[in-house]
Amino acid sequence: MRYQARYFGVAGVALLVAACGGGGGGKGPLSPDQISGKKTKSGDMVVKAAAEGFEKALKKFAATDKAGEWSQSDCTGTADTFMAAAKEQKDATGKDFPEAIYNAGLAYQRCGMDAKALAQFNAAKAADANFHRARAQLALYGYSKGGDLDSTIRDLEQIIRDAKFQNVEALVSLAALQMERANDKSDGDGANDLERAKKNIQRALAIDDSFMPAFNQLSIYYLELARKKAGSSEKATGRGKKRRRRLVVSGSKGTDVNRQQLDLAALVASQAIQKNPKYAPIHNTAGLIQVELKNYNGAVKSFGRARQLDPGFFEAHMNYAAVSLGFRGFSEAEKAYGAALKLKPDTFEAHLGIALAIRGQINPGNQAKIKEAGGHLEKAKKLEPDRPEPYYNEAILTQEFKAKGEEESAVPMLEKAADIYEDFVRKAGGDSAYAEAVKRSKDRVQDIRDTVQFIKDGKRLKAEEDARLKAISEKKKADAAAAAKNPPPPPPK
Repeated sequence: MRYQARYFGVAGVALLVAACGGGGGGKGPLSPDQISGKKTKSGDMVVKAAAEGFEKALKKFAATDKAGEWSQSDCTGTADTFMAAAKEQKDATGKDFPEAIYNAGLAYQRCGMDAKALAQFNAAKAADANFHRARAQLALYGYSKGGDLDSTIRDLEQIIRDAKFQNVEALVSLAALQMERANDKSDGDGANDLERAKKNIQRALAIDDSFMPAFNQLSIYYLELARKKAGSSEKATGRGKKRRRRLVVSGSKGTDVNRQQLDLAALVASQAIQKNPKYAPIHNTAGLIQVELKNYNGAVKSFGRARQLDPGFFEAHMNYAAVSLGFRGFSEAEKAYGAALKLKPDTFEAHLGIALAIRGQINPGNQAKIKEAGGHLEKAKKLEPDRPEPYYNEAILTQEFKAKGEEESAVPMLEKAADIYEDFVRKAGGDSAYAEAVKRSKDRVQDIRDTVQFIKDGKRLKAEEDARLKAISEKKKADAAAAAKNPPPPPPK
């Protein structure tokens, strides 16, 4: 998915609204010294102690966000401060404080503590069923757990309408999902999903022109438009599923993208980095743009910066690893794929990528590395049995490393490699993405079959020659023995 739910900026934090007068508590009227002059979005007066605690937590949240250095203790401490404010409100008025509860969820989310974040968003919605920010977060979590793309888009559209188009997080998330779906159906909001996505990003920036996720999504929009105009846009593997990563089969050719749109993507990313150089996702997006520009050193630097800013940024690890792998930085690629697998152990592309990185470091006779690479390929096959890439790479591993040794002992492994290449060809079918690898596989199969036949013919001929020589030798021995028993008569004098 193109959006990162945990990267909403400070604009996504629910704020208090100013109010006049007092009262509004479920436990009776508030005394003048309790009144803060603030109200919740639902109209309940916030007591002074709760408002002060909320503001303290909000300042800490904003400062940590600006520094871009969220630690587990930062997330937990900030969430605890928000929840302490919620408790002050509940104890004094008997009323919930949904903004504080919601912001505690955002604090947990900054560190990827999604179970705790989800619990707080549910609690915020329970406290106020019309709390559109919490509803948007819950819709996104539902989609990330395998929800339906179309229904999630409809839910977000309704939430945005209920929020009177003032929910910037929901607008950006909706744009990301519309770009993911990328259909060409026209409706009242645009001719197609890309047009609707751009409109929603612009709406978000009109509300808050410093909202970094909106800048990031706008840069991604131009990047996708560049790919689409060049006919190289990535296609989803299925509705609501994540897009396949590029370059999973080495040697595949890319399509040159539309340079004008790519320049716009780079410009937006550059402007966003100037606004907030510690926002990790924009560095990741800048890296993607550099890849399309074929500036791979620049891409590595950008992905590396994103990883440094946020060690929990899965996509940045994956992208850094893929580019490193592309120019034979096998050790760096292995480390980055390893970091990604720690975050998401059951990721097909990470197992496939680390297998390639390990294979690139295999020295002759290094059986441990061969076994390790093979183990990751087996894991990838189990995760997505219909994907052809593991078979192609397993065939190479088998042919180039497992089949090394004496010719005769290599034959079974060579035959196995040929069989795996043929499995790959069958699974690849007519998919143009694998056309070159299919051609290469067929050539390798023919070479292997010819080599095996040559070895077998050589073995047969050698056996025949050995038998002929043995027969000659035995005949000579027999002739010698016969001559010894019956020596010829002496010649006449």
